[in-house]
Amino acid sequence: YPEYFAKVLNATNWIAIDVEVNGQVVDLDKAASVDAFHRELDMLRGVLRRKVELTLQGGERIRIEAERFCSMAQPEVAAMRYAVTALTPGMTVSMKPGLDGDVYNEDSNWDDAFWQVDAVDASAEHGTATVVNTTLKTAFTVATSMVAHISVPGASAPQLEASGNRVAIAQSATLEQGQTMVCEKFIGLVSTLQAPAETVQEVAESAASAAAETGYVALLAGHEAAWSDIWATGDIAIEGDVAAQQGIRFNIFHLNQTYRGDDERLNIGPKGFTGEKYGGASYWDTEAYCLPFFLATHPVEVPKQLLAYRYAHLDRAIENAEKLGFSGGAALYPMVTMNGEECHNEWEITFEEIHRNGAMSFAIFNYVRYTGDADYLADKGFPVLLGVARFWAQRVNWSEARGKWVMLGVTGPNEYENNVNNNWYTNYLAVWCMRYSATVAEKLQQESPERFAQFTATYGFDAAAEIADWREKAAGMYLPRLEGTAVWLQQDGFMDKEQRMVSELDPAERPINQHWSWDRILRSVYIKQADVLQGMYFFEGDFSAEEHAANFDFYEPRTVHESSLSPCVHVVLASKLGRQDKAYELYLRTARLDLDDYNAEAYQGLHITSMAGTWLSVVEGFGGFRVRDGRPCFKGQLPAAWDGFTYHIRFRGRLLEVSVARTGTTVSLKEGTALEVEVDGEVLALHPAA
Repeated sequence: YPEYFAKVLNATNWIAIDVEVNGQVVDLDKAASVDAFHRELDMLRGVLRRKVELTLQGGERIRIEAERFCSMAQPEVAAMRYAVTALTPGMTVSMKPGLDGDVYNEDSNWDDAFWQVDAVDASAEHGTATVVNTTLKTAFTVATSMVAHISVPGASAPQLEASGNRVAIAQSATLEQGQTMVCEKFIGLVSTLQAPAETVQEVAESAASAAAETGYVALLAGHEAAWSDIWATGDIAIEGDVAAQQGIRFNIFHLNQTYRGDDERLNIGPKGFTGEKYGGASYWDTEAYCLPFFLATHPVEVPKQLLAYRYAHLDRAIENAEKLGFSGGAALYPMVTMNGEECHNEWEITFEEIHRNGAMSFAIFNYVRYTGDADYLADKGFPVLLGVARFWAQRVNWSEARGKWVMLGVTGPNEYENNVNNNWYTNYLAVWCMRYSATVAEKLQQESPERFAQFTATYGFDAAAEIADWREKAAGMYLPRLEGTAVWLQQDGFMDKEQRMVSELDPAERPINQHWSWDRILRSVYIKQADVLQGMYFFEGDFSAEEHAANFDFYEPRTVHESSLSPCVHVVLASKLGRQDKAYELYLRTARLDLDDYNAEAYQGLHITSMAGTWLSVVEGFGGFRVRDGRPCFKGQLPAAWDGFTYHIRFRGRLLEVSVARTGTTVSLKEGTALEVEVDGEVLALHPAA
């Protein structure tokens, strides 16, 4: 079993603010009645607002209006504004803005907090408070600082209230009907990612003080301006389908909320920071699904940080491989990680679902193909490719019976199978990785001999022998196929299963992972998410139109799509095949998955990496966007339910606007120098506007 386990912890609660009216704690659950309630997420400006009117047990009526935001312009700053208005006369209102360091994770055992509290400081006179926490295991320190201003005529002197690791500053006033008491709260959030442990408190307090001095209105304006820049190039505008429009913007909003790209030590978890499921760790989802979104919607420095994250963890990946018995610099990137070390707690996933290793190499290829930044290969790319290729070269073994190289005991993307032999996707990915690594090595040897010599010395790379080994194993790899057809078999023995279609399933038994035993699932033919089709998506240029159609028609009817990452791949492939009805049917499974909480699991966190897949569905699926031979290519197809859609693509220093309508696809150059694009198979030259 993996020796290490880690997860993101819930940190000090900075939104804490208690309100009392005539000594009664204001609590929606305990009010005599909730007379009005409105909550909105303003995605355009990045602000959460709530407005509620209550009748309390004593007959007092109040209105609460609150809003808050984490600044997109200053990532160490957050702010909130909280207003209480008296709707009946003569009530005493007390506000207690504070910080609560007594926080836990829902899956804590015996109320383990995982934190030690280093300091709880406050000044009632200045309306300031700070809580400093350090994780018990990893000595990661976080300082949360507050400056709170309460404004209302006749307010009492501020009083300090402290209990355990919670601190608040209370003020009260008597409000007449129509009077409002307002609290503006400014937060500084600083960790040892930004400052040494001994200075985090000072830096957090400085950030909170500077935010308070700037003022709520100006701080909000800077935050809104940052969001305006994001939407200017990252929006997708859909005509004729309000639900689809809201859905895609919800997904784009959360992707940008989750990852800014200004620190290579950070990555993207499947739930982002919206819930505790999956522990906030990074998976192969980042490389497979999220990278294309950030490539197309952000400056190149942002997606480059995602690659740098894996480069920084190369030594740990080599250690992970060594624990499994590999040697010679072979690297196995973890299934789940915070710091490069594997922290997934199931051996079937950790040691068998090794296809994630190839996603690291594909991401490098995808980045270079998209950006043209071949220098990255000679900087940080090739060492990762080398470690991954070495892993695959050792992971295969020769089968005398087949006269081929085979790969035994693996789990493909379809997690409704495990410990199978010769998963086609894993085998094909290994072939591709070894060939690509060999090609890059030969290119570097010719074009960057000095850098290549450094790699040779640093990593003990015997170029001639290792390249020959990779090419020989790639050429001789066994790739299972359904005899007499163009269908690649998911793994050995797949046809031994009872070949039932999803259409034959009783809807009452869906999802099967909540109704069937794992024994029954593993023996069934049903596929959780794209497996063979994942390979057809990644390497679509390697296969003929006949192969694409045959494999889609074979596998999609057997796929239950019980992974949130499944529909998007199928949308892209169905669109490529011109199956627009099927593409749109599958798109509906992903577009509003969280917004409408289809699976009744939003409380566990949102499907952040699936949201990236939704973007892929629109841009690569319906928009037909690809990069081929250094050129952006588009083949738009408009869903019948839409009147049109428009999106933007950042590409090698340019900004392109793409519109898909009933009359066809139009591409225009909004920023940057002239370039060629391909639209519906025709090469066009785009020039800057005069």
